[in-house]
Amino acid sequence: MKHTHILGALGLVLVASCATQQQYEEAVDLAQHYQGELHSLEVTEARLRSEIDAMRQELALAEVNALEAGGHSDDLMARLADYDRRLAEMRGTPDAITRLDLADGSYIYMVPDAVLFESGSAEISAEGRAALLADVAQDILRAGHGRIWIRGHTDSQPVAKPATLKKFPHGNMQLSTARAMEVWAVLTADGGVPEAEVVVAGFGPYAPLATNDSDENRALNRRVEILVTPQASASGAGR
Repeated sequence: MKHTHILGALGLVLVASCATQQQYEEAVDLAQHYQGELHSLEVTEARLRSEIDAMRQELALAEVNALEAGGHSDDLMARLADYDRRLAEMRGTPDAITRLDLADGSYIYMVPDAVLFESGSAEISAEGRAALLADVAQDILRAGHGRIWIRGHTDSQPVAKPATLKKFPHGNMQLSTARAMEVWAVLTADGGVPEAEVVVAGFGPYAPLATNDSDENRALNRRVEILVTPQASASGAGR
């Protein structure tokens, strides 16, 4: 910051106007006073900027910790693995959305890909959109929720059709993520689910419910899961 040379400027002006010695001294004192005030303000500004930077760092760290607590903790990942095991035991219905209520207050929807998508596509059909809004979005808003996970899955068959590979050059990981994102878009934009409380992930073929050794098992593995945790488990995002 540039300092204005108040003292020198005032001296020249007062001498030029034939001011009295007393007026000159008073002007000098006043100029010195304001220069001191200016210096004090600069020191205060520097201190405040330092405090703001420290607060920003603390906020960034808090956001990371909140994300880890709400989205990536070992405890939650263990719970997700347990949900997968229980879903595999339940098997589900290949042409309908299935809801499983859990003892901790969470509930999870297993949505077979055939309910929402054509083979190799991430575009949700009109019937699939209606099912998500009626069977999932309204249910979530009515029952209450904390953090919501949307997880896309595929079977182990590689993406092979040229048209599909052109859309998803990174294969099943990209396809599963795109499908999860489309479900997120329907639930948040059309269904009213708060988007800040939703975590979206694609797992490709790496979290199967069954071995990929039959058409039936591969159909079971091609799915989107929507895990809804209790309100108390929300990390604070959007609340």
